[in-house]
Amino acid sequence: MSDERSFSGGCQCGAVRFRASHLGRPSICHCRMCQKAFGNFFSALVTADFAHLVWTRGKPSLFRSSKGFLRGFCEKCGTPLTYQYKEGIELAIGAFDEPEYFEPQIQVNHDHRLPWIDTLFEKPGRPQTLEESEIVSRQHPDHDTDQWPPEDGPDA
Repeated sequence: MSDERSFSGGCQCGAVRFRASHLGRPSICHCRMCQKAFGNFFSALVTADFAHLVWTRGKPSLFRSSKGFLRGFCEKCGTPLTYQYKEGIELAIGAFDEPEYFEPQIQVNHDHRLPWIDTLFEKPGRPQTLEESEIVSRQHPDHDTDQWPPEDGPDA
């Protein structure tokens, strides 16, 4: 991607926020460790570097998932945020405020993908069954805020 544009993002609760530029290759990883770390079928990550990454609110907690590798996450809400190794860091695509800019360009550990992943998107879709008015989101909005949660509290 090598875009000099700056992108912001953070965890679901807003306790950890970041801004990054000069981002590299977006990818998805099918390894079992990524599946467990993200609680999903695969992880979606984009390469970054420490020189162009700023934590603007809080910092992720770190878990040593294997020798030489750390996983960063929000200790308050559990959102997976980073995959770190000696040479650099990757950021979770879903944690960005604008994840649509990071279409994966490669699949890592493709031979470890779940057996049905290639046909996943052939399944029928269906609309949300809850009324929008019934959903009260307590998640941080997809943009930077001066303060979070709002002064009037998350139940307002």
